[in-house]
Amino acid sequence: MKSIAALQAVVTATPLDGEPSDAELDAIEQEMPLILANVALLDAVIKTLDRPVNKLDERRVRRARNRVVAARRTLTNRACAVRSGGAA
Repeated sequence: MKSIAALQAVVTATPLDGEPSDAELDAIEQEMPLILANVALLDAVIKTLDRPVNKLDERRVRRARNRVVAARRTLTNRACAVRSGGAA
């Protein structure tokens, strides 16, 4: 039977510090409007789970969905502008 003890040093050779890098933090910051829009959509949908949906609830969910789509569009346009080198 082969021992895997020698492989343990390879697996744990680079300890993970658990903190995000500066690049990851920048990416999160750029995606924050989309994250917040998704949270608002989730809140609007949760409010409609335990009661009959009325016109105000429908409007709230629709507006939250529109904010998510707008945030995705903005983020995608920004990413395309960076890749192509042009200004959006």
